[in-house]
Amino acid sequence: MLPLKRRKLPSPSTGSTAGTNDGPEVPCRFPEIVLFFLERKMGSSRRTFLSELGKKNGFKVESQLSSSVTHVLCENNSADEVRAWLNTQLTVPTSLHLLHVHWFTESLRAGRPVEILDRHTLTKTSQIKPAEETCSFTVPNYACQRRTQLHHHNPSLSDALTLLAENAELNEDDGRAVAFRRAAAVLKALPAEVTSVSQLKGLPCLGEHSLRVIKDVLKDGSCSEVETTKHSQRFNALKVLTGIFGVGVKTADRWIRDGIFNLQQLRESQTTLNRAQQAGLDHYEDLNQPVTRADADSITEIVQEAVSSLFPGAQVTLTGGFRRGKMTGHDVDFLLTHPEEGREEGLMDKVVSWLDSQGLLLYQKTSRNSYLESRDGPGRPSSNMDRFERCFAIFKLSRGQTSPPAGHQWRAVRVDLVVTPISQFAFALLGWTGSKLFERELRRWAGHEKAMSLSSHALFDKTQKRYLRASSEEEIFTHLGLSFIPPSQRNA
Repeated sequence: MLPLKRRKLPSPSTGSTAGTNDGPEVPCRFPEIVLFFLERKMGSSRRTFLSELGKKNGFKVESQLSSSVTHVLCENNSADEVRAWLNTQLTVPTSLHLLHVHWFTESLRAGRPVEILDRHTLTKTSQIKPAEETCSFTVPNYACQRRTQLHHHNPSLSDALTLLAENAELNEDDGRAVAFRRAAAVLKALPAEVTSVSQLKGLPCLGEHSLRVIKDVLKDGSCSEVETTKHSQRFNALKVLTGIFGVGVKTADRWIRDGIFNLQQLRESQTTLNRAQQAGLDHYEDLNQPVTRADADSITEIVQEAVSSLFPGAQVTLTGGFRRGKMTGHDVDFLLTHPEEGREEGLMDKVVSWLDSQGLLLYQKTSRNSYLESRDGPGRPSSNMDRFERCFAIFKLSRGQTSPPAGHQWRAVRVDLVVTPISQFAFALLGWTGSKLFERELRRWAGHEKAMSLSSHALFDKTQKRYLRASSEEEIFTHLGLSFIPPSQRNA
């Protein structure tokens, strides 16, 4: 058991000494002035020293920022840094001086608070906005009601939440993943930069966990939970292994439990891979490099040539992130259809055969259309995957059509081809444009707000007990009672 510390008694022969812990408590001589020392860039030990020094010289010093503070004293901080820090605090005094610590040391020498001169100030009092005057935001509850541009005002905040969402997905915690993605989507839709958590009061989809992350990033520029996740061995191993085409979370988790954390260990393990996984491992570096818009345009020309030569009049539509205006992506997605219902049958087989004959396919797997409205009824498909005829492929794109790393004559690119009847094309186009969260929110809106069931195949009104037909995305939005949002503003 440790002995209790002995109480330090003041020496009878000496009085108070500035800068020491000895001496009797000095009464407050300047009650109208309340000091707060900002620890950032000052350090905790120097802050403690200066605080004690102030108290011993008759100043009132607060350890926490409160409404009574009149002077914030800083060292090595810029005005912008201090303003940013103040905007993360829940309580900010309405009248406040931001001063360099020089004002304090000059006041100690004078034995009283000296006049505040320009050389002492970081900024004028009027430039600080109290928390209650900070501009607040409002947004609709559903992401499908909001217009979200590709480039927004809060990337550092949304990126932090998106990383936590990705980690939750890799651990198959879908509820938490969706919560983080919805919170990130709110931040992406805001019309200005968030500078204070008080601006977010009352906004939808921002739970306690998300707000805590946001507050940490605003205060310190990062969040410890995000940084810990980012450097986690499991997170990074799951990222690498699920980055292999054909490998899902369950397979990657099993490999990790077997001691496989990276590509080299996987190659040395003699683990049996299926055809898709082997192709994914063989072309891992290419498939995990961003696909550029130039790549997408080159592949569009190839697919268009194949379709036009085999099925005159058939249509090819580039979808996914590129349709939303993105300049890079992970893969290239196409919808293929024909303006005459039924004429699309047989299109996939012929297109895939043509591409293969040209030596353009490094891998391909085709699945047949398994959706039949009369048989399946109005319910949404049992998974988020639609049931169109589809080809998962890896294209061999020549150097003349793109710009791979020096020394390579071609690069591998992931491509999805989807064939849809023209009667379902509008729904397929909406579903395949994204973003993923925007589509999820559309389905949630349809079910919760309109008593409807929406999929990439159809829209069913449960109240009227009938399908609602549409020949365009605009018609679908109208059926749902939503304002039309163009693809470039669906980046939730």
